[in-house]
Amino acid sequence: MQSNILQTDLRDEVMVVTLNRPEKRNALSLELLRLLEKSLREIAEDDRVRVVVVAAAGSSFCAGHDLGEMLGRSEESYRELFALCSRVMQQFRTLPQPVIARVQGTATAAGCQLVAACDLAVAADTASFATPGVKIGLFCTTPMVPLVRTIPPRAALEMLLTGKAITAHQALDWNLVNRVVPAEQLDAAVRVYTDAIRSSSPLTIRIGKRAFYDQLALEEGHAYERATEVMTRNARFRDAQEGMSAFVEKRSPRWTGR
Repeated sequence: MQSNILQTDLRDEVMVVTLNRPEKRNALSLELLRLLEKSLREIAEDDRVRVVVVAAAGSSFCAGHDLGEMLGRSEESYRELFALCSRVMQQFRTLPQPVIARVQGTATAAGCQLVAACDLAVAADTASFATPGVKIGLFCTTPMVPLVRTIPPRAALEMLLTGKAITAHQALDWNLVNRVVPAEQLDAAVRVYTDAIRSSSPLTIRIGKRAFYDQLALEEGHAYERATEVMTRNARFRDAQEGMSAFVEKRSPRWTGR
């Protein structure tokens, strides 16, 4: 999908989805959210896509909701906006392909939510993260949902109650991002993850991502039951048999996605 405010580019099985409103710090307007929802729906059905990278144009990653669109709206329009944003964030989790956030700059409010909603995140050492809604009288309640499921609760509450920004290195300490690198190394660091994911069976990756999020909501005993069933089915697939045979025979596996 190509538009003025959202760009998608498929290269070597990696779909790069780029927020392209640099003049608005890539704020999530209603139009941009609708385009994201449509694009992610299409990506989910595209077998050519093995990994998704969420990137942004300009110096900011994403400033959250577009406040210029939010003044004086009806309750119904606010509900529509926040419900749409919540659906999009959940799409990142339910996409069969792994999603990596490429964070080159500031990620605030729903922008920070977007980073937390991705499966992995790589940040430039100049990036920063915040949930500053409390400072303008609008608590970051929906950004809180993936945030508190990604970083420790007290750390999340500190961000939510104070609205203060944290550095990329603090975000790394709190597990909001997986790696922090100098800005000029950002693409190379993302490529380490995309190459590693692409080297494995696409079927196995899809099974594993879904099982990971499914079991998070379960208590430990039920999580083991769920994982046992998934692994049992997984073991019988052709790619699993091929992978085990290749290991025993000391050769590279040949994946078929079956």
